[in-house]
Amino acid sequence: MHTVSFNTHTLAPSKIVCIGRNYVEHIHELNNEIPSSMVVFNKPNSAITDTLYFFTPDTRFEGEICFLITDGTIVGIGFGLDLTKAALQNHLKAKGLPWERAKGFDGSAVFGEFVPFKGPLESLRMTLHLNGTLVQEALYDLMIYKPLEMIEEIQSFMTLEDGDIIMSGTPKGVATYKAGDEFIGRIYRDKTLLVESRWSVLH
Repeated sequence: MHTVSFNTHTLAPSKIVCIGRNYVEHIHELNNEIPSSMVVFNKPNSAITDTLYFFTPDTRFEGEICFLITDGTIVGIGFGLDLTKAALQNHLKAKGLPWERAKGFDGSAVFGEFVPFKGPLESLRMTLHLNGTLVQEALYDLMIYKPLEMIEEIQSFMTLEDGDIIMSGTPKGVATYKAGDEFIGRIYRDKTLLVESRWSVLH
């Protein structure tokens, strides 16, 4: 089982539950429709990694605030990259087929360390820098669906096991990347840095 680091321990999530299209400006940049209900999809445990690899020239990074769940509540927070094989996803979407080949492949859920978090959720902000340039920034207020709404909706049809992770969606600024790129993801409580994750892209 693949694991993530939390508070000096390692946990093996049974799954990663991802919220799609949760920031309006990101929806517009991909020319998607604003959904009438929450978009939810899963990544398997085998997608989890702490190493960022180069896959294909069209593979996109999507920086996200990620929540670690125990007893159906948020106990930890971390930075994650949701990787997407864009051309393959567009092909599958055009045919009305599931996204797993483009979203759930091995190494497609890249996580840094998770740290304990007790709120307030409204204070959350994240930034992602690529080669020293700010490329993504997200605030709690910009989320269409807030974290507690995510948990309620997910639990209406699927069990959240202890150690599962919710990826809360990505803001505008997604793009492709290349080997050798340097990423720094940070999550803040207001102006206080909670956690920082760094990756150098490997072949």
